Amino acid sequence: MKIKSLVFCLAGCLSLFLACGGNQAQVPTAQNDPASHDSTLRKLKDTIRITAVGDIMLGSAYPSKTGLPPDDARSSFAAADSFLTGDVVFGNLEGCLLDNGKSSKCKDPLSNSCFAFRMPERYAGIIQKAGFNVLSIANNHVGDFDTGGRKRTAAVLDSLQINYAGQLDKPYALFEKDSVRYAFCAFAPNENCVSINNLQQARALVSSLKARADIVIVSFHGGAEGAKFERVPKRNEIFYRENRGNVYAFAHAVIDAGADVVLGHGPHVTRAVELYKKRFIAYSLGNFCTYGMFSLKGPNGVAPLLQLALNSKGEFLSAKVISVKQDKVNRLQLDPAGTAFRKLSTLSKLDFPGNALNFSVAGNITAVQQPEGR
Repeated sequence: MKIKSLVFCLAGCLSLFLACGGNQAQVPTAQNDPASHDSTLRKLKDTIRITAVGDIMLGSAYPSKTGLPPDDARSSFAAADSFLTGDVVFGNLEGCLLDNGKSSKCKDPLSNSCFAFRMPERYAGIIQKAGFNVLSIANNHVGDFDTGGRKRTAAVLDSLQINYAGQLDKPYALFEKDSVRYAFCAFAPNENCVSINNLQQARALVSSLKARADIVIVSFHGGAEGAKFERVPKRNEIFYRENRGNVYAFAHAVIDAGADVVLGHGPHVTRAVELYKKRFIAYSLGNFCTYGMFSLKGPNGVAPLLQLALNSKGEFLSAKVISVKQDKVNRLQLDPAGTAFRKLSTLSKLDFPGNALNFSVAGNITAVQQPEGR
């Protein structure tokens, strides 16, 4: 991958066996690496800004072009693009970028149960233009068109210099912006993904990245799906006979290993947020911009756009929540009722009572000031 203004010197690799299909992914090591030991010599910016959203799927040309929006996706982000700013702008790419090919996933492509997403490759330019510079490709739909879809997605993102991670052959990304070194890694329970279900290996990857970067961002695709699953259960979630992970245990494990922010997606609804060891966790950012065969009824049709502020140590300072909504006709719109923010507030208080976060009526989240000595 082409990395701006940065040369990372890899001294060696530790191969770890990951539980996604019995394959291997490489984990970097910081041993004898000068790039990993000089953060005290560099002046880091006081405030690091990360904007994060959930699922992105702008339209699928499979099985026919009727699955594409009438404007060819050009206005997909128009309602919210003024908020898609920051040092890092993150989303989950819920599908592959590919101009042709059939999916082995669907026995009958014309049936209403064929969920295979093939975005035209040109749509990547729309995503880039909106401001996204970091994408997760750890999910169940990036592999809808098998190896060809995964490889072409990677090639298209590489060509646009969009950072991405989450597949076994691309478990992490390292990049620099304004002299801040970032590491990004992504996890999911799906085939060819870096596994959310192997906490030992997740900790090892995050720990190795923390030795090389100032800020480590972790993304996960996990948890059961739909309006019945807005709560964080703090146990393994089994959905359609698949272990979708214990997202609570996973988020805490990677922060213990050095992650500075954890961004979840997968349930297609908004879930709680939590502050753990002064690090921010979003357990599900819902459907942000999804066209076609996505349910947008009730909770599935609202989502938060998070604008996070961290200090140079990666500690949470504050967040601004912009609530958005979708329907089949109007597509992505701002939600003046602030539904997603109210859900975040309610669910966070239910799932994490006593959590050290304040939710203001203005859509802001701040940390509760702890007494001295705590």
